[in-house]
Formats: sequence, structure tokens, C-alpha cells
Amino acid sequence: MFSIGDFARLGRVSVRMLRHYDTLGLLRPAMVDQATGYRYYEAGQLSRLNRLIALKDLGLSLQQVGRILEEKVGPEEMHGMLRLRRAELETKVADDTARLARVEARLRMIEMEGVVPMDVVIKSVPGVRLAELSGIAESYDSIGPVVQPLYGELTKRLGMAGLAIVGPAVAYYEQVPEGVRVHAGAPAHLEPGKTYDFDVVDLPAVEQAATIVHHGAMEDIGATWQRLAQWIEANGFRSSGVAREVYLVYGDGDPAGWVTELQEPVTR
Repeated sequence: MFSIGDFARLGRVSVRMLRHYDTLGLLRPAMVDQATGYRYYEAGQLSRLNRLIALKDLGLSLQQVGRILEEKVGPEEMHGMLRLRRAELETKVADDTARLARVEARLRMIEMEGVVPMDVVIKSVPGVRLAELSGIAESYDSIGPVVQPLYGELTKRLGMAGLAIVGPAVAYYEQVPEGVRVHAGAPAHLEPGKTYDFDVVDLPAVEQAATIVHHGAMEDIGATWQRLAQWIEANGFRSSGVAREVYLVYGDGDPAGWVTELQEPVTR
């Protein structure tokens, strides 16, 4: 047997926590010296302690932990429960990380309020035929997780059709009752009249578009769109069509090197 101090060391917990677990009936000592009141534990009790700590660290209450331990859940079932709880926590961490990124991006937008950019160019935009897939995002803040898989799938389907992308990819968006419809397109040499397992869309030429170049990650593109909006209003223009994002430099590398042109059709 091991003294409470030695057992705490072996189990990587504090003596105070072992006493607390004893009080709650979660982990009783194997023996208590009636004369001294010293608690002693057996090595076999480390198994119960490991389960107790793992379940508690996964966010279960001690009451829930106690019920599970009393049901004498086997190792395989315990592994299944822990894997499920781990997946839930990983999802929560991912959601919180994405939420934090959105907050930081919104703060950067606030910092840029009132700053009218000088790097806007008015130009015509030629029409383009795109191979395209589309999907629904809940809002403009959640476009990234939708558009990236769309481009991955579109690239795969173009490859299976023996087609190559021949220019910068283009994305555009429209409000729908479900949220935002995300259109992910790429120019390719598409045969007239042929049926593909993706949509073929002809984006019309734009006589006059206010354009600005965004450098860096897509998380910050909202700030650049707002800068463009400020310029449009300050210079007596108004929006007159579907805006586009043209991905001039984009890939799996450092997002700091990505280059995106924002195109907003305008008229006076």
C-alpha cells in the first residue's frame, strides 16, 4: 500500500484533491489507520483515479463522474465516451477560435473608420465564363468555411474533366433567405453545349467598376471592402451591380502573400 502522499505523487494529483474525492465518495482509501487516521491506497486504485481525472478534465461535473464510475464502464466504452467528448471540445475550441478571429477583424474595421483610401482604381472589367460551384453560408462572417471546400471540389472536378484553370478564380455572393449564396468560380476552356458536373456561368462585362487590391488573409477582407465603400461614397458614386472578388495570388502558402482584387460595379 501507499501513503496518501505517495499515491498523490504517483497519480499526479494533490493530497488535498484526494481528500476531497474521499469526502465525496469518489475514491475511498483502501485502508484508514484507526489510530492515526492516515489514509492508504493500493496501486490498483490508480485506474479509478485516471478515469476520474480524465472525465473531470473533459468538463463533466463530479456528480456525473461519480455516476459513470459506479456503472463500472469498461475501457472500450470509456475510450468511446472520451473520444466523443474530445470531439465536442475540439469543435468548441474551433468555434471559439473562429469567433475570436471575427472579433479581431471587426476591431481592425473599426480602426480604419474614416480613413478613405487613395488606392482605388476605376476601370472596366471584361466578361468571363466560369466553371462554378455554389453553397450557402449563414452570413458573410462564415463565408470562409464554405468557399474553401467549394474551390477544392471545383478543382477536382475540372481535373476529372481534363480541364485546367486558365486565370484567377472569381467569387461573388448574393443574399438569399437561408443566408448568403457563395459562388466559387474559375475560368477554364469550356466547350459550348457540353454538360459538366459543375455550373457554367457567364459573368457579364462591367463598364465601370471601383477596384481596390487587398493584401493578406481573407479574415481581413471586410475592412478592405469597407474602405472601398467609403471611397465610392466620398467620390459621388453608388453601387450598381454584383461585386466580385478576384483571387490574383492565392494558395496553401502564407496568407500574408495572398492578393485579391475587389471589384464593385458603380455609376454616378
